[in-house]
Amino acid sequence: MGLKQNLKKIFSTRTETSEDNEDKTLQTHYYKAMKDKVIDELHAMFSKKQGYEVSSVSDEHGEMIVRINKGKKAFMVITVIMVRPYKTAVDFSVNTDTILFTDFGHSASLIRELYKELNGRLTFVGTGLGSELSR
Repeated sequence: MGLKQNLKKIFSTRTETSEDNEDKTLQTHYYKAMKDKVIDELHAMFSKKQGYEVSSVSDEHGEMIVRINKGKKAFMVITVIMVRPYKTAVDFSVNTDTILFTDFGHSASLIRELYKELNGRLTFVGTGLGSELSR
C-alpha cells in the first residue's frame, strides 16, 4: 500500500469494500447463494444484534441500510448483487459518527467482523472475483 492510501485510511471515518481494494480483507466477498437468501441472512444477522437497526431494505436494488445506535454509532449501506445464479457479491460502506477526523480503523474492523459472521452463515466462494466472473 502506498503512503497516500495509508494516510487516507488513517484519517478517515469511512470505509468501503470494493472489487480491487488493496486490503484483501476489504475486497468484495462472494457467496454461493441467491440474492434473496443473502438479503434474508443479512436481515436476520442484524436483527439479532443489539443496537443494530435495519432502516431500509430494497430487494429490487439489492441494498440494505443499517444504523448502529449502540457503542460507536455508525451508518451502513450494504449492497447485494447476484452476478450469476448462485454467485452473489456483498459490499459494505460504513460511516462512523464521530467528531474526530478519524475513527481509528473502527469502520474497517466492523466490516471484517461482519464478513466473518456472514462467512459462517453462507457458503463463502472468495474475494475480488469480478474479473474472473466476467470472462
